[in-house]
Amino acid sequence: MKYILGTIVLILATACTSPGYTIENNTIRKTINLGPINPVYLAVQYNGMHERTDRAELKELLDVDPLRTEWCAAFVNAVLEESNIESNNAEHEYPLLARSFLDWGQGISKEDIKPGDLVVFPRGNQGWQGHVGFYLKTQEINGVEYYYILGGNQANKVSIVPYRASNALDIRRRPSIKRLTILK
Repeated sequence: MKYILGTIVLILATACTSPGYTIENNTIRKTINLGPINPVYLAVQYNGMHERTDRAELKELLDVDPLRTEWCAAFVNAVLEESNIESNNAEHEYPLLARSFLDWGQGISKEDIKPGDLVVFPRGNQGWQGHVGFYLKTQEINGVEYYYILGGNQANKVSIVPYRASNALDIRRRPSIKRLTILK
């Protein structure tokens, strides 16, 4: 009897829900669009995902095969999209190149860098090669300033890696990034 009653309630709730509501595990949930938020909040959930062991999940997220494609820019594009941040980088002639982000958003001075900003670094021997990821913090190690970057395709996985700040080609920021404040 309680299963029949539960089914009826579920059918009625489904019929009465409006857009933005979903039912998961007999719980009605309201989807709230917060607009653009700091992409680090979403990117960190992928930390540790490896291109081999998590290939299917990464392939779905990135829309590229991480075993066949250099995927740091694809990771940034996917996280920006999930963060509701418009990315004109998707319209770039070469959206999967890290250096394509040199044309994205607005340039930021190193004195104004904030968590969630994108940092573009050189990589490889060719002028078109590079690496891009989300800035987390700055730390001085043995007198050298490093940026901790959360990014994809760092040792074949999503990870947090320190990069020499002096090697950064540019720091980029979307003007519409909203920061979430967590109250304690």
